[in-house]
Amino acid sequence: MAPTLTSLSPTSGPASGLNNVTLTGTGFVGIVTAVRFGTTATTFTIDSSSQITAIAPPGAGTVQVTVSTGAGTSNGLPYTYAVMPTLTSISPTQGPTTGGTTVTLTGTNFTGATAVRFGATPATAFTVNSSTQITATAPPGTGTVQVTVTNGAGTSNGASFTYVVVPTLSSANPNQGPAAGLNSVTLTGTGFAGTVTAVRFGSTAATFTVDSSSQITAIAPPGTGTVQVTVTTTGGTSNGLPYTYAAVPTLTSISPTQGPTTGGTTVTLTGTGLGGATAVRFGATPATGFTVNSGTQITATAPPGTGAVLVTVTTAGGTSNGLIYTYIAVPTLLSVSPTAGPVAGGTTVTLGGAGLSGATAVTFGATPATSFTVVSGTQITAVAPAGTGIVQITVTTVGGTSNGVAYTYVAVPTIGSPSPAAGPTAGGTSVSIPGAALTTTQSVTFGGVPAAFTVISDMQVTAVTPPRAAGAVNVVVTTSGGSATATGAFTYVAPPEI
Repeated sequence: MAPTLTSLSPTSGPASGLNNVTLTGTGFVGIVTAVRFGTTATTFTIDSSSQITAIAPPGAGTVQVTVSTGAGTSNGLPYTYAVMPTLTSISPTQGPTTGGTTVTLTGTNFTGATAVRFGATPATAFTVNSSTQITATAPPGTGTVQVTVTNGAGTSNGASFTYVVVPTLSSANPNQGPAAGLNSVTLTGTGFAGTVTAVRFGSTAATFTVDSSSQITAIAPPGTGTVQVTVTTTGGTSNGLPYTYAAVPTLTSISPTQGPTTGGTTVTLTGTGLGGATAVRFGATPATGFTVNSGTQITATAPPGTGAVLVTVTTAGGTSNGLIYTYIAVPTLLSVSPTAGPVAGGTTVTLGGAGLSGATAVTFGATPATSFTVVSGTQITAVAPAGTGIVQITVTTVGGTSNGVAYTYVAVPTIGSPSPAAGPTAGGTSVSIPGAALTTTQSVTFGGVPAAFTVISDMQVTAVTPPRAAGAVNVVVTTSGGSATATGAFTYVAPPEI
């Protein structure tokens, strides 16, 4: 009976031949006279009555393999002479170390492919789509490996495939910004060397630039609340870092609303969205210092300045509305009238100067005025307190304390008996009046009638008696410190009668 063939292994091989092919079947017990690949006989070895090992001869295309014995020739089984595969490209060229990437291989002679390998590791699976395309699933791996295709003719050239690690994020700076977005955020981490396919703020994609394998600059998209920032590469998606969309701050009040041009005033700002403030400005000038007490309050130290300025607060959410703060100049005093008064106080003093509006204090030396009234920005009337000696009057406003103007406390005068003590009713007598504290003498009267006078010294005044009826009258000397009276101290004498 003629032999039969049931299988060949392998069913293909290189065009150059010389590879071993195992033939399985029946009827190999007789004398095997030939094993042919198509019409070409080849060398062979009979392993048993059901198996022959043959050496494939060189050939091309698909041929029928047959076995001949003395009983006849077997049926034929197809054997294909395969051409060595070639790879021209793979896509994508990167994937995560965990594998699972579907990779499309393009080339020639893929029909009959028996293996696809990523380095030394077989693909998890592959499908021969055509003689020029294979899709393969990348196995887990690391680094850069060569992808190859093997068929009966051999193994192709290699194409590089890089295993990319999953990126990690370590910082986002800043980690907050305005709800409108559009601010730059610097992302720092590792594993950015692979192809970065996305940067997301929450679920929203952002535009970005890969600066290096450890840094990305992203433009924050609009958003609200706190979201997670992630980076996706061909290696996978990173861990998330929180990024907060901050509301624009608002200011509702400022206290105090004024301060000196020299700065240094502690100002309390009240509003909303003040947490995380990065700047407080008085006009264009930064506050000397500030403390964020809460999301609704900041205390700031006013810098030097002039005029009225707008105070603003800046946070990651933007810059607030402005509230007016006025720089007040230090007041100046130019005049005081009168310049002296009694030690008992009570004198109403008129102060002239500039920047006197809003005065909070008027002091005579270290003693506050008994009372004062701000008449205008250039005038104040004040009631002198009790005091002694020469003191400096000053005015204090929110702008500071003025220069001082001198005010003299004058003691109550005393006088003795005038000399001479008598004179004619026609007046004209020069009278010397002794005493003490007479320097600021303001008037001398004889019986209530003013007399011309001259201050000789603190202890003497001379006066010229005015006309007066005959009789004894009181002599009164009035100074800034008060009045002194010499009772009945001068006598007017009538001229003799004829």
